[in-house]
This record gives sequence, C-alpha cells and structure tokens, in this order.
Amino acid sequence: MSAEGTGAADETRVLVVEDDRGIAESLVRGLRQAGYAVEDVRSGGAALAAASPDVVLLDLGLPDIDGVEVCRRLRARSDVAIIAVTARGEEADRVVALDEGADDYLVKPFGLAELLARIRAVLRRRRPAGPELVRHGPLALDLRTRQVSVDGRPVPLTPKEFAILECLAADPGRVVSRQQILERAWDAHWYGPTKVLDVHIAALRRKLGVPGLIETAYGHGFRLGPVRTPPG
Repeated sequence: MSAEGTGAADETRVLVVEDDRGIAESLVRGLRQAGYAVEDVRSGGAALAAASPDVVLLDLGLPDIDGVEVCRRLRARSDVAIIAVTARGEEADRVVALDEGADDYLVKPFGLAELLARIRAVLRRRRPAGPELVRHGPLALDLRTRQVSVDGRPVPLTPKEFAILECLAADPGRVVSRQQILERAWDAHWYGPTKVLDVHIAALRRKLGVPGLIETAYGHGFRLGPVRTPPG
C-alpha cells in the first residue's frame, strides 16, 4: 500500500490493529496524510498474519486474542516498533504491555500530533544503523563510541550536547526546529522551557570552538553551517 504525500515518513509502513472501525479509519486517514504507508486490521490473528511493518499501533482490547499476547508474539519474532494504543490507563496495564515488548504506551483519547511524535520517537530508537563516522569540515562524530573531535582534537561533550550535535549533523545545512531537537535530545513529551536548549547550544559552540559551525535560523531552529577551509 503506497503512502500519500512526501517526506521522511514515505518509506515507513505502519500497521494499525484496531477493532473499532471509526477509530481505525481516523488513524489510517491521519497517518496517510502524514506520509506513512498504512495497513489496518481488526483482529490479533490478522495482525500476526500481516506482512512485517516498521511500526505497529496495537489496541489491547481485541476480539480474538488479547493485545498483550499479540505484543508478546510479535516481539518474539521481530524487532518491529510496537506502540500499545488502548483505553486501559492503569499503571499495571502499562507495565505488563511494556514488559511484554511494547516500546511505548498511548492511552485513548489522544491527539494525532502526540501519536506522530510517539511514532517518530520509537523509530529514532530503532532506526537502522547508518554511517558510524560523520564528518563536516573539521568536525568528526563517531556515532558508535559517541566521541567528537575538531581537527583531530577530542572534544568531551555531555550526553545532551552530543544528542543535539548528532541531530544537526544528520543533515548538515538543513534547519532543525527547536521542537525536533528537544524531542531528540530530551524526550518526545518535553514540557519544560525551551530556553534550556539555548544554554546547551551556547555550551556546544564554546566547546567546539569553530565560529559559524552552528548557525541560528531565527524563528526556526538551528543548523550546521558551511565550513570554509582557509586558503593556504
């Protein structure tokens, strides 16, 4: 099933497992508009028989097999990202689902924006391995060892600083919004002041010591700027 729209979500396949037709249709519509390729099924048996997706949105109250059991079986055979989507809001229910392999747990009712943020978060955690060494001018990031150097000089960074730099270095030159950086470096559900990001950006610029390396796109976010090699 092909996705509608364009963007980073185009290659991501989402399986919606929801027996309530109205909820399922709403989820499918919203996900397709966001650029995901979506398949939806109404039962646990159908979910287990479906082709392997990238993300499963799994209702726990299914008519044939309990959703927790479906989660357990999916996790036993695959590392697919699983988000439990359910009306069960008790802590014990969340603990059981997470213990059985769910990556996240979303209680109904919820908004589409929150759901999309949760999907982005679980995909980041399970993203396929890319290049382990990222270079941009004098900057080098080793994603495996989480070490950073500038012109071969090691630069010790805090975990938050490294996460911010990794986010920017994923696509040098592209502006990354403040919210995207906060979701990546802190949490998909960050509710604190965004000024904390400015403090970390300032510290990162100071440690790297390369003027113009991290540019501010006023009103939008930050990016890695072009690095010019001095003549000589």
